[in-house]
Amino acid sequence: MPEAFLLDAVRTPIGRRGGALSGMHSADLAAHVLAAALSRTGVDPGLVDDVILGCTDTLGSQAGNIARTAWLAAGFPDHVPGVTVDRQCGSSQQAVHFAAQAVMSGTQDLVLAGGVQNMTQIPISAAMLAGREFGFDDPFSGSKGWQNRYGSTEISQFRSADMIAEHWDLSREAMETYALRSHQRALAAIDAGRFDAETVAVDDFRHDEGPRRDTSLERMRSLKPLSDGSRLTAAVASQISDGASAALLASEDFVRRTGITPRARIHHISVRAADPVWMLTGPIPATAHALRKTGLTVDDIDLFEVNEAFASVVLAWLEETGADPEHVNVNGGGIALGHPIGATGTKLLATLLHELDRRGGRYGLQTMCEGGGTANVTIIERL
Repeated sequence: MPEAFLLDAVRTPIGRRGGALSGMHSADLAAHVLAAALSRTGVDPGLVDDVILGCTDTLGSQAGNIARTAWLAAGFPDHVPGVTVDRQCGSSQQAVHFAAQAVMSGTQDLVLAGGVQNMTQIPISAAMLAGREFGFDDPFSGSKGWQNRYGSTEISQFRSADMIAEHWDLSREAMETYALRSHQRALAAIDAGRFDAETVAVDDFRHDEGPRRDTSLERMRSLKPLSDGSRLTAAVASQISDGASAALLASEDFVRRTGITPRARIHHISVRAADPVWMLTGPIPATAHALRKTGLTVDDIDLFEVNEAFASVVLAWLEETGADPEHVNVNGGGIALGHPIGATGTKLLATLLHELDRRGGRYGLQTMCEGGGTANVTIIERL
């Protein structure tokens, strides 16, 4: 089967809600990383076959096919198309998968994949709320088929994260300890300059705003639960954030013709799904499926990036997979660094690629939970 190669992956520093990126138009934010990915690789923009961007809540500055708008906002050629993907939190990871599939099929040679989300301007689930203003039901309660199958069961990521904590008997203290470690690892990475190679500054904004130097277990213990009886607080959940990310994928033929040196090979791509009510457990069966398909084990993987939507999600995944926590989210995750939904997939890919380089590792596996119970898995092999 033809190969798909990863030429580079980059991201903006992640801004916190109301922070450095909050006033930036989403098209300009995405254009920034698209331009950076091409500039760093020296590839002619006119050779790009397609631009695929992940984005959810495509309203306002994110409406109207943001992939196409961002490409044009970057000043690049009119003849290059773009398409926007919504697989919830996995949107830009799915964009990478679609790009890899296009390259591996031989139908395209060079594809830019990525994602963007300005959650300050357009809050999470804004599209659903906008629909209600026009008299439309939410995605679940108005469907007879859904009601027949699942009844009036509450569909909520917060409920799911709590269900996971209860099922795996994860205490609030265990989740807060994990959350603190996320901040500590992220701050250590920032202070050591480990994110410098993967991030492209936006004007004078150079470093992630999310990690908190003043956080502690004591401060976390003082927070109120998200709801009555919940084990969750804001401290053990991913941060609302703004950011963009991009990855450039190329075919074997493109690499051979241009002489460009790829940084990694796409070793495996897949997506699986689990119970939509539990929703956030998807990475567990998705990881098992990916390892079965490739013949790899958790011990063969040098680094893992598992999106920290909630601490309970990663802790349950660790328990079920048996992965070494010292190889998982080694530079922190969404709890500390933020989770700009549409951009997180390629953000994690950029971190995974650059950390594999830094450590001299071979295989990196990335996965994340997604709305509806789906979960993508990407395995890259550093070259």
